[in-house]
Amino acid sequence: MPASSEAAGKGKLRVYIPATVPMLRELVADREIRAINDTAFAVTPALREAYASGDDEELAEVAMIEAGRASLRLLAQEREAALLADEIATGSDDAGAPTPGDDADPDDGGDYSAPVYRRAVIAADVTGATLRSDLDDAVVRLSAPVTYNQIASVHVDLAEAEPAIAKAVDVIDAADIGDEDAEFVLGDAEDHQLAWYAAQELPFLLDLL
Repeated sequence: MPASSEAAGKGKLRVYIPATVPMLRELVADREIRAINDTAFAVTPALREAYASGDDEELAEVAMIEAGRASLRLLAQEREAALLADEIATGSDDAGAPTPGDDADPDDGGDYSAPVYRRAVIAADVTGATLRSDLDDAVVRLSAPVTYNQIASVHVDLAEAEPAIAKAVDVIDAADIGDEDAEFVLGDAEDHQLAWYAAQELPFLLDLL
């Protein structure tokens, strides 16, 4: 079996699942979550090889950053879906929607609701993950939804990060193809550390958002 698709072993693997605030709300309601496209990130053999001098804690931080970037892409998709829904509802191509990265103006007549511009990453211990180093060093594919009791912790941006995260959502695609200005904006967002929450704290955190 090629290394790009080999199983991650029979033991548990700590994975980092990119998410958004609405996905966290679904997790609390359903007591489980399925990663988008079953994609998560982890400290894999390929990641260890790429960062030969890093210990597991440092490599876990790398995997977390990759999951955070994937969360930015999910936020971009949420925003596009909200804008499209508003255009359909109003029968307009512009619908008075804000420019990317701006909050909706409650007096503009549109129904657009901006996403909560906070990255979210769920750390969980799973079995049956498949290594996908053909996609990226830290990428794994999950075989099933992750249940609440598998969650080790949840990591979410604080409110002060929202302006930087909104700007990063604007440029994440450009950063992916190496645009230096976009990478600078992305770096500003990633300077904000994700706050740590225990799984049982998640409902209380969501009540405050």
